[in-house]
Amino acid sequence: MESGLKGKRALITGGATGIGRGIALALAAEGVDIAIASRNPAAKTVEAIGAHGVRALRLVADVGHEDQVVRMVQETIDGLGGLDLYVNNVAAHWDEPVTKVTGNGWLNSINTNLSACVYACREVSRHFIAQGTGSILIVGSTAAHAPLATETGYRVSKAGLKPYMELLAVELAPFKIRVNMVTPGYLPTGVSAAVIGDREKEILDQIPLRCPGKPEDFGNAAAWLLSDTLSAYTTGSELLVDGGFHLRPTALFSDDEVRQMNAD
Repeated sequence: MESGLKGKRALITGGATGIGRGIALALAAEGVDIAIASRNPAAKTVEAIGAHGVRALRLVADVGHEDQVVRMVQETIDGLGGLDLYVNNVAAHWDEPVTKVTGNGWLNSINTNLSACVYACREVSRHFIAQGTGSILIVGSTAAHAPLATETGYRVSKAGLKPYMELLAVELAPFKIRVNMVTPGYLPTGVSAAVIGDREKEILDQIPLRCPGKPEDFGNAAAWLLSDTLSAYTTGSELLVDGGFHLRPTALFSDDEVRQMNAD
């Protein structure tokens, strides 16, 4: 069955690398014009998107600032001639043990991971309601299912995305706008690689499929959820693409290491 995505226009935050790049390329392969936005969008990603014969728009934005989020959405609409799909993928990570949480780390986590999503979805929802169609996808995190030491701001901010996604799905349903979440598992790049470091074996031992994910795993899942043809009756749902990782607790750190993190 055809996805029905060809000719659609999408905005993806944090779309330059990793999971965002995987989603961008999966959508581009379906004929979707793509705008990627991040603090430093990768030119190579834009080129890879364009290689599929679709338009690729490169936007610079720090979504931790509301005014830049508003500008980002408008620049996408202007640059692509409209907007049909929004993927909230951007994420920021600050490692801070509970006794050493700083105002800067906490607020940066909340602003980038949660507030930015609320502001962006507010803007795209207004546009989707006016045009009578649209689909939103929010990228979650297994941190919301499996606590990991030092992830105070990250976990709380990412966990807040699911209830917000559900609320958004309910409020936008009367307008036939669908909202869903894809929650990726371990991908050995970017934030995950920085957090895991040399402890990959410990992570893989806790993944039932015993292997990391690939960008295309998440891209294909995202394309399915965004397609009004393939998932027309799906809204307010979270799809876990994590090799079964959410079924097991995260225990990267020993008790002694946790004590040391929080020592004076």
